[in-house]
Parts: sequence; C-alpha cells; structure tokens
Amino acid sequence: MAFTSNDLDSVDRAIAMGQLEVDYDGKKVKFRSMDELIKARNLIRDELALQQGTPRRRSSIAITNMNR
Repeated sequence: MAFTSNDLDSVDRAIAMGQLEVDYDGKKVKFRSMDELIKARNLIRDELALQQGTPRRRSSIAITNMNR
C-alpha cells in the first residue's frame, strides 16, 4: 500500500491528541496502544521517504564493557 502525506498527517494528529483511532483513506483504524501508533507513524514516514528518494533514518548502538 502506498501511503500519502495525508495519512502521515492523520497519524500525527492522533498522536498529538492522544487518540488511538485514526481516520484515513475512508477507513477508521483503532490501534491497541500509543506505541503501536508511533510504530505505524514511523513506518509511514519511512515509506514516504523511500517514495521521495530520501534515505531512511538509521541508527546504531555501540555496547562496550569498560570493566576489563
């Protein structure tokens, strides 16, 4: 499914208002938690970035043991 910026706006609005229900593409979707809604927002944002040719945001974590 191709997402639109309107989809992202709907999810962002729901997050800002603390709501778990989002209306987009003529449908209502109810998320189980805010964490799930934020994950959906990140997925939509990444997909839109790919559509626009923008590289995905990446992060890495370094774990070190300083007790040696």
